[in-house]
Amino acid sequence: MITSLKVLRRFHSSGKDALLIFMVLAEKAFDEDRNLKQPKQLSINKVGHALHEKDAVFNKFSSSDKVSSMLRSLGYKRPVVIQSMYIFKQPGIGGEVVPHQDNSFLYTEPTTCTGLWLALEDATIVNGCLWAIPGSHKNGLVRRFLRDESGVHFDKPSPCYNQEDFVSLEVKAGSFVVIHGDLIHQSFENQSSKSRHAYSLHVVDTNGCKWAEDNW
Repeated sequence: MITSLKVLRRFHSSGKDALLIFMVLAEKAFDEDRNLKQPKQLSINKVGHALHEKDAVFNKFSSSDKVSSMLRSLGYKRPVVIQSMYIFKQPGIGGEVVPHQDNSFLYTEPTTCTGLWLALEDATIVNGCLWAIPGSHKNGLVRRFLRDESGVHFDKPSPCYNQEDFVSLEVKAGSFVVIHGDLIHQSFENQSSKSRHAYSLHVVDTNGCKWAEDNW
C-alpha cells in the first residue's frame, strides 16, 4: 500500500500540497448566536484529510498488509490513500450525508476510487448507519464535483432518489465496509444518545490512471 502523497503529487501535475488536517464542527452544535451548545469535544463532526500521513496510529492501519492485500484482490496495481477522515457522528447532532458517489469527488480516468469504512462503534439505523442502493455501482457515475476559476461545484443537479431503494448497512464495531466508487450511498442524522465513530479512507489507483486536473 502506498500512503505517501509524494506519489500522488507526481501523479497530480499541479503539485499542490494536500497534507492537511482540519477539524469540522457539526452544524447543529451551535445555537442561534453561533455559540457551541456543548463541549467542543462533543461538537466535532470530523477530522481529516491526512490522518494516514500525520498520525502513527492511523498510518499503521492505513498501510497495513491486510488493507493492501484486500485492495490488490480488487485489482489495484499501485493503490494510494488519497484522503482519510475520522467521523464522529455525535449523539443528537451528527449530521446527514446526502446521497452521493465517491468517484464524483475523487475522479480518475478510468475511475478507480474505493471507499473503506471502518466502524469504530456499532452503526445502527438510529445512530446514523450507512445506507446504499444495491447494484447502483453498475449504472456508472452520475455527476462530478469540479474545481475551476469560479470555485467548486457539481457539473449537474442531483437526481431525485427514491428512499425506498436504499437499504441500511447496520454493522458492529470492527466491521470493515468496502464501497465501490460509483455506489450511491448516504447516512442520516444521529438521533440517538450514542455516537457513531468511524474511520474512513478513500483510495485510488496510480497505475495506468490519470488524476483529473479539475478535482476539488
